[in-house]
Amino acid sequence: MSVKKLFGKNIPPSCEYCQFSVKKRGGSIICRYGIPSDDHVCKKYIYDPLKREPKSLPKIPRFTADDFKL
Repeated sequence: MSVKKLFGKNIPPSCEYCQFSVKKRGGSIICRYGIPSDDHVCKKYIYDPLKREPKSLPKIPRFTADDFKL
């Protein structure tokens, strides 16, 4: 199964998801090919789906027995 089928076709390129980048403790990103900027992605960009952090799931509301009465 391709990555595009898993996450959709509109994945914007970001150095955060690149195979050649490393995320440091402070949140900064270091690239093997230079210092990445926020608005530019280099030609060496290769998407790595394992670097993508999933969004947290919404909290499920608590139901009572009264919610299920007719």
